[in-house]
Amino acid sequence: MFTGIIETLGEVTAIKNDHTNIHFTISSAISHELKIDQSVAHNGVCLTVVALSDGTHTVTAIDETLNKTNLDDLKVGSKINLERCMQMNARLDGHIVQGHVDQTAVCVKREELDGSWEYRFKYDASAGNVTVEKGSACVNGISLTVVNSQADEFSVFIIPYTFEHTNLQEVEVGDTVNLEFDIIGKYVARLMNR
Repeated sequence: MFTGIIETLGEVTAIKNDHTNIHFTISSAISHELKIDQSVAHNGVCLTVVALSDGTHTVTAIDETLNKTNLDDLKVGSKINLERCMQMNARLDGHIVQGHVDQTAVCVKREELDGSWEYRFKYDASAGNVTVEKGSACVNGISLTVVNSQADEFSVFIIPYTFEHTNLQEVEVGDTVNLEFDIIGKYVARLMNR
């Protein structure tokens, strides 16, 4: 389980294809503290650390993960949001996040608002996922408050700290992001469709 509060930015230093899998090697301020078999959210995708070396860690994404996320868009030099799993004795500053991406979305608006930023994301509503006004959604693993919720798109407003400390600074109109919808909202939506 995660909170959606990004711990640090990492940088992809190597990408290796292995059949339908991709191994990503990432350099970050926390890589030296990680352990093999540890779960870490990468742009909101829960991945297992499979190797460690000199301030880097390596994770593997299988075909299923690559098809449902934006990880396949990563290149050497790409910035990636990282969060270690939450500790049960710690405060839950964001919201409950599983690290299981529901689907991707496309950025359809990015506007600087004199010190803050508005981003608008459009997604395929046929998957049955929903947002609610003032509810939570995870965008590239970042716990954000939903604004202007519609059936297939929503906006978020970003404070300078979040902009500077996450890879949203690199997201432009037309880019794909990972979405994880609020777990409680997913259960309610499923129960309503029974």
